[in-house]
Amino acid sequence: MADTSRPEPHRHGRKGPILRRSSRLRRRLAVASRVLAAIGGGYALSALAATVMAIHLPTSRVEAAVAGMLASFVIYTGAVVWVFAARSAWRAWLGLLAPGVLLGGLLLLHLHAGSAT
Repeated sequence: MADTSRPEPHRHGRKGPILRRSSRLRRRLAVASRVLAAIGGGYALSALAATVMAIHLPTSRVEAAVAGMLASFVIYTGAVVWVFAARSAWRAWLGLLAPGVLLGGLLLLHLHAGSAT
């Protein structure tokens, strides 16, 4: 007959060492993913926005380039804030990818239209 007087650690809210280690690893990977999204994804998004603004703003090329570069600092800061305010790392990446795809599409349209003429 099995000894039932000894409580099992999982039934009382205590995690075993493997589960604790796995949970810690998962949290660290989520933070690393957010840091990667903030640094790399934020940079890519702000660079794309600066490029698209420099191309499409209805001013002179120099003014459009300066305006795009100045706006990129704001966009980068907003991207970093977004990444760490999102509920999960997946949402953070999705929040960076959606405008990135839109801006990349605008850039590709411009490049395609430029090569057609």
